[in-house]
Amino acid sequence: MKLFDRYLGRAVIAGSGLALAILVAVNGFVDLIDEIQDVGEHGYTIWLALFHTVLEMPQRAYEFFPTAVLLGGLLGLGNLAASNELVALRAAGISIARLIGSVLATGLLLMALAVFIGEVIAPASQERAQDLKKWAQGGSITLGDTNELWAKDGNRFINIKQIFPGLRLNDVRVYLIDDAQRLVQATFATAAVYRDGQWRMSDVSRSTISDARIVTERSPRESWRRLLSPELFSVIEQKPEHMPAWRLARYIDYLRDNHLAAESYELAFWTRFTTPLSSLVMLLLAIPFVFGSLRTGGAGQRLFIGLLIGIAFHLINRALNHLALVYGLDPLQGATLPLLAFFVIGLIAVARTR
Repeated sequence: MKLFDRYLGRAVIAGSGLALAILVAVNGFVDLIDEIQDVGEHGYTIWLALFHTVLEMPQRAYEFFPTAVLLGGLLGLGNLAASNELVALRAAGISIARLIGSVLATGLLLMALAVFIGEVIAPASQERAQDLKKWAQGGSITLGDTNELWAKDGNRFINIKQIFPGLRLNDVRVYLIDDAQRLVQATFATAAVYRDGQWRMSDVSRSTISDARIVTERSPRESWRRLLSPELFSVIEQKPEHMPAWRLARYIDYLRDNHLAAESYELAFWTRFTTPLSSLVMLLLAIPFVFGSLRTGGAGQRLFIGLLIGIAFHLINRALNHLALVYGLDPLQGATLPLLAFFVIGLIAVARTR
């Protein structure tokens, strides 16, 4: 790697880091104000609210990463252009194409960093944030207005009234149906806890239904190897957009195996790939403002235009994602169309760079 490659790379990375820090800090302040409204509920203190906000920052950093790279590219390269350092590199015989290649190589490093944040740091930190708030408030997992979980596993339908941290369940009901869709068995348990690879059920009542009669059996305690996979409960607690790709893939397989709707999780799965790629595309869009005919204007003007582009991409991306779910479009198309559109725009703008 040439010396000027490292020089350009440091400028882009430093600018992106500064932009990301500002975006995350501003959003964190807004999140903290929102969290303060819950302070006082079951011992949820201001310090826990602050810690919860800090734990959510990696997820915010992942969401803002493409916009931060766009602004960082404009800021870092714009400063080099303003001090005529890019002109000096050109005078030294380095072509614009070579400079652009160096900038995009830095974009690949930033894309790898986005993958690491999105797949490793953010999901773990977000899960800790949820656990912290549940522990502090002493509450159970909220699953819609009814606070109940319904799950399908083959020919079994499972209903759980309450789910607490530590895989502790209250009021568990399992309904077994036959191939004719008739109810043949209903099992009830007042509580369940997952220990040593088994579900320890308490106060179990099992009713077997036939055409002639209903036979009911009761047991104070039972151990089940099969209820629901413990991994599914971590999926239930997290929004699809907060889950890593590997967990999304496994949950999508579960939904498909049970003939359940998986579109929202498929969309989130493909978004795990398009978000890092968006960072590279955003850097591509920054290049014409520094090397091309759009470089006229001050740093403030370039940053303002970059912010508008970042906001436009974010809004268009979210809109098409929702439209894909509402109108039943292919989740892959919903996740990639905004990226492809801005990529084409970036290529055209770079091709016209002189």
